[in-house]
Amino acid sequence: MRPNALGRTLVGLVAVAGIAAGSVATAGTSFAATATTAHTAAVTAPSAVAATQNFGLTTAEAKNVQEFLADYWGYTDSIDGQLGTNSWKAFQRCLARYWGYTGEIDGDPGPNTIKALQRLLKADYGYTGDIDGIAGSGTRAAFKRFAA
Repeated sequence: MRPNALGRTLVGLVAVAGIAAGSVATAGTSFAATATTAHTAAVTAPSAVAATQNFGLTTAEAKNVQEFLADYWGYTDSIDGQLGTNSWKAFQRCLARYWGYTGEIDGDPGPNTIKALQRLLKADYGYTGDIDGIAGSGTRAAFKRFAA
């Protein structure tokens, strides 16, 4: 009887882990190897949103951007040279007002934010590339000129 109870407990734990990972179909013996990976991905995904994205700016250049955002776009966090969520929210307000950004003011510098940034950079900071939402070398070089 005792081995049966242990077996049912293990099957139950595997099923719960499978449901938690969003896939009952994989709740078999091979699930144990992927459960850690699925758990790690679920834990690290939210921190990517909170991470800084300076797009090649030095800390001093990013501080210049934050000072601009504090002066004109309601940025109230520290001037620390790390363009995080609140820096990008303030920048999105600017981009929405003048450069065609229509997304959420969420602080995520995704493709729509980058497209609006590219329009700004194309108008006044020497960006000559496509408005493609990719922060490639041309976008980064023009962003450095903006931040100088």
